[in-house]
Amino acid sequence: MDERESSPLVTLDALRPVTPPRNLTREVVDRLQAEITGGNLKPGSRLPTEQAMMAAMGVSRTVIREAVAALRAEGLVLTRQGVGAFVAPDVLQRPFRIDPETMGSLGEIVHVMELRTGVEVEAAGLAAERASAPEKKRMEHALKAIDRSIKRGEQAVDQDFAFHFAIAEATHNPQFIRFLEFLGSFIIPRQSVRAAHTEPAGQRSYLETIQGEHDRIFAAIRDGKPGDARIAMHAHLMRSRERYSRLAAELARR
Repeated sequence: MDERESSPLVTLDALRPVTPPRNLTREVVDRLQAEITGGNLKPGSRLPTEQAMMAAMGVSRTVIREAVAALRAEGLVLTRQGVGAFVAPDVLQRPFRIDPETMGSLGEIVHVMELRTGVEVEAAGLAAERASAPEKKRMEHALKAIDRSIKRGEQAVDQDFAFHFAIAEATHNPQFIRFLEFLGSFIIPRQSVRAAHTEPAGQRSYLETIQGEHDRIFAAIRDGKPGDARIAMHAHLMRSRERYSRLAAELARR
């Protein structure tokens, strides 16, 4: 028998019983993914059998099969008819991605906000150093478009993204642009605002607060002050993270 086809030892933590508060399939996916990316399940090695995982985790065959299908869609495992599921040989070379299905969670939104902070703070500083007059004008137009959208009672998602994208363009570094293009609408998760603020006045006040932060970022970039631009962007993103954390707590109470 190929030694890769023998069931490996999986850490006891991964095979503890699954508890029901969260989606069972997602829980199994997360545990097996951690085993794979953490190196406990090597490329080419075989996953435990369905029966072994069912018994160890206390879930149904359907849950295990859905989890394996999700891991296959992620490019983490390959399946062989009648043989089993195996860790993909090129698992360590997977492209970075964000699963849209996870973005309904405010916790995941906060994770993306943390990722953005590491990139967009520097983007603001570089934009303050490098932005041309036309690029500054695009930022100004984006801000005015946000104002008009807020006055119409809209969420200003596209206009907000346009402002952040204009900052990325002003870095003159294509990697910042690609990063924002990849994140797309993930960076403006307005559905949480609608969920927490049922009254239009609450939503408008929330968006006007964000717009004030945008204004401070733009002022620093326009005036060519990299340090101030980084501080303003950091404050904006940190406050956004705090807002989403509060929203998560508020929705949990409801």
